[in-house]
This record gives sequence, C-alpha cells and structure tokens, in this order.
Amino acid sequence: MTGRVDDRAPRARAVHADPAAPATAEQKPLPEAVARRPVQQKSAAEWAYERLILYIQNFEEHLDDAHEVAIGLTSGSAGVLKIQGVGYFEPDIITFYGTDESGARTQLVQHVSQLNVTLRALPKPEGASEATRIGFRLAADLVGGAEPSPRP
Repeated sequence: MTGRVDDRAPRARAVHADPAAPATAEQKPLPEAVARRPVQQKSAAEWAYERLILYIQNFEEHLDDAHEVAIGLTSGSAGVLKIQGVGYFEPDIITFYGTDESGARTQLVQHVSQLNVTLRALPKPEGASEATRIGFRLAADLVGGAEPSPRP
C-alpha cells in the first residue's frame, strides 16, 4: 500500500445537527455497481446520474406509503416535476422525465454544470395502491451492470 487515495473511492461527507439523523447518500458506501469503474473513467453526466440515483433512493427510503418523490424546478414558475425517469447523455446532459402538478408530461434537460435539484415529497395519486419508487428502479438498473449503449 502506498498510502495513495483509491481513485475508485471518491470522497464524500455530510454532517447533520441531529446525531441520530438517518444516514444520507454521502455517508453510505457506494454500491459495487457505482464503484466498479473509477470516476476518472466516467463522463460528468454519467457520474452526476449515478449520484442522483443514490440521492433519490435515499430520499425515498424515508417517505411514507402515501408520498412519492418529485423535484422542484428552479427556472421561472415551472413548479415541480414528479420523477418518472432519469437519464443522461454523455458527456454532459442529465434529463428528468415526469409530470407536473397538473399531470402534464414534463421533461427537464439540464447541463451538469447547472445541476441543481430539490427533492420533494408529493402525495401519491388518488386511487394508486402503492407509491411509485423510481429511486429503487434506478438503483436496480445500476446493479444490472449494463454499460450505456453507444449511439449509432
């Protein structure tokens, strides 16, 4: 061992006022599927996408059965977007797919240098038997280990 920091283990930290606060994404070990490749081998979009998944999943772990995750949109009066999908397009674009508060189909396309997301809890739709948990679906996709498809 040379004492060098492992390139595969990026540094992260979070401190909370309440010492009994639940662990956050920064405080948990990276899933093997995320740690498999060094950060230096990932585009900014891929690395931002992977960390967003960890944040969304961690947020959902603390929701009750009556709420689902959404993001607050910061541009103009756009409101919130109920997250139904997240993607990236290398080297530098992150995309959120979903619906707004009125149910209209909504998509946010954002450059990673402008990434600023507020996760919010919204009531699940009336009549829905279970709340949707997109973070767990996204994390399962990471574990699946499939490499991104090259564009034709």
